[in-house]
Amino acid sequence: MDKSVVDHPVLAQLDRELYALVNGVEILEAVAPKNFQQQKQAFFDSKCTLNPAFVYEQHKIDLFQRKRALYQLPVENLPDPDLIQLYSEVIESYVDKLDQYRSVGTSDFVYDSLRYYGEPTVKDIRNAHFVLHVPNELGVEDSVPVDAEGILAHLKAFADMQGYQYELVLSEGMIANALVSGTRVRINTRAKVCQTEVYALAHHELGVHLVTTLNARQQPLNILSLGSPVNTTTQEGLAILCEYLAGYLTVPRLKVLALRVIAVQSMLVEKDFKRTFQLLKEQYKVDDQLAFTICARVYRGGGFTKDYLYLQGFHQMLNAYENCPDFHHLLAGKVSIEQLPLVTRLINKGYLNAPTYISPAISQPSPIEGVSRFMAHAIK
Repeated sequence: MDKSVVDHPVLAQLDRELYALVNGVEILEAVAPKNFQQQKQAFFDSKCTLNPAFVYEQHKIDLFQRKRALYQLPVENLPDPDLIQLYSEVIESYVDKLDQYRSVGTSDFVYDSLRYYGEPTVKDIRNAHFVLHVPNELGVEDSVPVDAEGILAHLKAFADMQGYQYELVLSEGMIANALVSGTRVRINTRAKVCQTEVYALAHHELGVHLVTTLNARQQPLNILSLGSPVNTTTQEGLAILCEYLAGYLTVPRLKVLALRVIAVQSMLVEKDFKRTFQLLKEQYKVDDQLAFTICARVYRGGGFTKDYLYLQGFHQMLNAYENCPDFHHLLAGKVSIEQLPLVTRLINKGYLNAPTYISPAISQPSPIEGVSRFMAHAIK
């Protein structure tokens, strides 16, 4: 039987209302420092003794009214129990996201971040230490640097080859080298990475983050554009998995992901930017620029725990890739592994569509050499 949303006016109406209420609620934008470059310069001018004082855009969201409107959506009137579960969980997730907005830039933000993303477990710390003890000589990278213009040219060629809809722009003041927001791909004007990392960036940002956006936009419902609860672990895990399957996940890259776990743990214990910076420098021999970037990522907003999830997500996605027959449904939108069975049922019932775009690293994986395969499967 055709389950078109047109046949279910309550579903169509609720989906539109939910999308209108939470579209644009994006915590990554809210915690992006407006004065990143200035504070970076001030930190080094102070000989690494003055903690950055990041400032953020002020949001104009009436949090109480927005949360009340979310809870008033008539989810119980949806025509299928799986739809009720999906929409209820997404609504609860956005209520938690809105709570994070309330505290951006304050010492309370870390607690809202912990409530949403959690914190590193003993296993996460153990995995990070394992990766960081792998000899560097196993991960020698090519040394020819590629600047922002070179990155842009490669991403454009990659996107055109795959037939993606996209907009590529150079952007000032970013922490990351590249970032996908909707179909806009922003590239840091100061980015300078090796050639292997450019290839990895294409599979990470375009092959997953852009692909899941494009597939979500082809759904009859907006719900997968909004995303499953805490889909960050799955989405970032998929992105790292695609770096791996494409043959571009290097030991130095894995070490950066491990250092993020260590930095999150330090931030929660020390609550002091310069002490976490010194930890990375002295114990793990990280250079100044990378150490600052890692610290800025975990201290932004007042304490952002998201970055420990990358290694954990990679382990989860490698396991799902090797064991879940419906694995590709994770590409249908901003889906989390916890909701994969639910999303698969809704695809089988006709409420959602199977993904149109499949990440090229998943559809045509490269042969993986011994060290990379060992490293990937040793992360538990």
